[in-house]
Amino acid sequence: MSTATRTRVLPTWLVVTIAGLFGLFYAYVVWSSVALLITQATGPLGLNALGWVVYILPIVFPLIAFAVAFGIGARRTAGEFALAMLAGLTLSAAFWLAIVGYGATSYGLYGG
Repeated sequence: MSTATRTRVLPTWLVVTIAGLFGLFYAYVVWSSVALLITQATGPLGLNALGWVVYILPIVFPLIAFAVAFGIGARRTAGEFALAMLAGLTLSAAFWLAIVGYGATSYGLYGG
């Protein structure tokens, strides 16, 4: 019985470089989410408990997406790794835009 073991395809410096470059974009999404939370929380109506939960989710989601994309792509080729990181970034950006749209149309988040 033979077991197929997958060895590291990329050198460590290349994994760090690709993850670092994409990490900057993930960090931008996180900081945009933090800025959105601060803007809404200090607004004239404030946030209720549901509003806090809804506006904290886009802060946490890119961190989880980065970890999952890194876990999926770190042992693959450079192109596949970059594609996994791009897919996670795309999901994070789409989630952030969905929260912005929901926050703009739902008044149930405000007035805490």
